[in-house]
Amino acid sequence: MGERYEERKSRFHGAIVWTLQVAHGTVRPVLPDGCMDLLWIGDRLLVAGPDTHAYEPSGVVGERFTGIRFAPGTAPALLGVPAHELRDQQVGLADLWPGVQVRVLAERIAAATDPAAALEAVALRRAAETGPPDPLMRSVAVQLAQGRSVAATADTVGLGARQLHRRALAAFGYGPKTLARALRLQRALALVGSGMHYADAALAAGCTDQAHLAREMRELAGTTLTAYFAASANSETAQPSGSRTTA
Repeated sequence: MGERYEERKSRFHGAIVWTLQVAHGTVRPVLPDGCMDLLWIGDRLLVAGPDTHAYEPSGVVGERFTGIRFAPGTAPALLGVPAHELRDQQVGLADLWPGVQVRVLAERIAAATDPAAALEAVALRRAAETGPPDPLMRSVAVQLAQGRSVAATADTVGLGARQLHRRALAAFGYGPKTLARALRLQRALALVGSGMHYADAALAAGCTDQAHLAREMRELAGTTLTAYFAASANSETAQPSGSRTTA
């Protein structure tokens, strides 16, 4: 099966609102990116934690999914739970928030003419009631996404290795080195997707060579570059590697 995918920037800073409808074709795997998602699937509100490995989305043809994908480091404050507690998991929002509150929100989204906008409103209202994300960890995520080394990033934010690792676990679900690897792979895939040759994309993204990129693809994505982009070509609309569907 494949997908029809659409996304737009959210009014929630740094987030993306997305919708996906399962269709015929091939779905490419969802890859680690340091992000977390708030999902509306069927009649349920779910949270997808940060991934450390790829997984294959699944669903029934015609089924529709809606999500808001939060930039690395922004969701824990909103959800009220450290990212590492949700690593490689999808859990019901009712496991994190009061059940009565979640039922009211689910009824509101189910009745909405635009579930994506209703889901976005949930995040915005919640953000107004909670504290902001850890600003140092947001800076860490931005710097690593730009290709700075973990050591240079730690120096910039003034944290020692242990402090950075501890705060990264809470913000991203894993340590800064793992986040850096995931973001480097995302950069490389974006460059290949824009038409750049594998070897050139590997160097531009920060890998030592194409073989290094190939190893990272196998270890983090569980597939090869060729297979990954073949699946993308067979999809009706390209699905960004961080988009979650169902467990």
